[in-house]
Parts: sequence; structure tokens; C-alpha cells
Amino acid sequence: MPLVFACIAPHGGECLPEFAREAPERAARTRAAMLELGRRLAAERPDTVVVATPHGVGAGGALCIPFAPRTEGDLKEGRVRVAADFDVDVDLALDLARRSAAAAVPVIALAAGPVTPLDWGALIPLYYMGRRYNPPPKVVTCTPSPNLSYADLEAAGAALAAAAGANGKRVAFIASADQGHAHDPTGPYGFDAMSAVYDREFVAAVEAEDLGRLKQLAPELIERGKPDSLWQALMLHGALQRCPMRGELLSYEVPTYFGMLCAAYTPV
Repeated sequence: MPLVFACIAPHGGECLPEFAREAPERAARTRAAMLELGRRLAAERPDTVVVATPHGVGAGGALCIPFAPRTEGDLKEGRVRVAADFDVDVDLALDLARRSAAAAVPVIALAAGPVTPLDWGALIPLYYMGRRYNPPPKVVTCTPSPNLSYADLEAAGAALAAAAGANGKRVAFIASADQGHAHDPTGPYGFDAMSAVYDREFVAAVEAEDLGRLKQLAPELIERGKPDSLWQALMLHGALQRCPMRGELLSYEVPTYFGMLCAAYTPV
């Protein structure tokens, strides 16, 4: 089986209970959905979890894939610290790079030392989907550039599904993604009604089990809505073309200046 599980998961700090103590009601639905994603993935006993993150080591116009043997990172808020570390599935990372390059996707494979930083876009989903598993899965992270074409993103997702199928291990894929970032006039991006429009379109695409319709969104909507979800979602779309799955929307809310959505995908 190419993939045993996939999901769309957010990475806002409000997802972590350690960072939500002062306002536990904020993002409560999202945290509950993340716990459910964690339970569903744990039941699949994954050997490797691949995370496409918008906040990892990246380069313009390429899919960046680190393959150092370890990845680790932490997040701090005041005196609270959350940390995670994983072994990297180097073989799968290199195979994903090879297959993506063979499909004419611009790829940069990185090995800058023995440890790759684990950014918050990967650490927060992995907090629920791997950090507490026994044994913990190996991890592969990748960062798709927003400058990649939609065809390249889909091809990279298909390459991932193919690499997972050839790997002989139980592989899951997380599309780490927050939605529009301009919901709140006091937020860092100000207010733009297009964030809500973008989020409605994204929710509709998930509910219709047709992430490919996101390719039809107007560039102005994407620019003004300020999401960081489109590119990872199109990688997932490419993977689903090779490994059909049934999608389920678990939650969507806007607890802060950006939207957060959780969706689970299981093989049919």
C-alpha cells in the first residue's frame, strides 16, 4: 500500500495544550481533532511519517528535502518548552528526492550536518502524530516552495506515494497547513475579507473530496487571503491520485488571526 494514512493538520501554537493554559477554550475544537488524528494514525502503526511543512528549510522554486539522520527542535512560550526529536528515514527521503527529480520537479536534497532543525510546522503536528508513540516512527520532512507550479506539487505528491509503496514500510503523510492569515485586524497581517473566502473554498474542497479544485482559485484571492495551506494540499492531492483515500473534515475554526482545519484521509 503506498500510504496507510494522510491528513491535513494545522501548526498554530494554540494547538499545543501547554501553550493554551491561559485561554483553554481557544482552539479547543482543533486540539480535540488533533487528538483524533493522533489516535487514527497510531492505529495504523506507522513506520515513517512524512511531513510537508511551509516553514522548514526551503529554497525558492524547489522542493527541499533534508536527509540528515536526525531531526529535532523545540518551541518556547515564556517558561514553557515543548521539544521533539526523531530519527529520519534517510532511504525514503532520498527516494522521494530521486523520484521527484525524475518527474522533473526541481529538488534540493540537504544534508547539512547530523541534525536537521524540526520547525514548528512539523513539530506541532508530530506532537500528536508520532511524538508519544511507542516506538516512535521515523520522520521525513520536506518544504515545497510556493513558486513551484501546481503540476510540480502534484508530481511531488505522486512521487511520495510511489516511494512509500516501494519502501516496504507503513508510511503516513501530513500536509501541515494553516489557512487564511488575515481574519483579524489586530493580527500581523491585518484584515482582509479574502481570508474568509479562501477558507470557505478550502473547506468546500475538503468536503467535496476534491483538493484539485484549489488550482482554480484566483491568484488575487490567494495573495490577499494569505494562506500557507495551498501548496502542501496540492502535494496531498497528487498523492491521492496514486493512492485513493476517503477524506473526512474533522474541524475548522478561526480562534485567532488565522484559520485552522483538520482532515483525515484513509485508504479506500
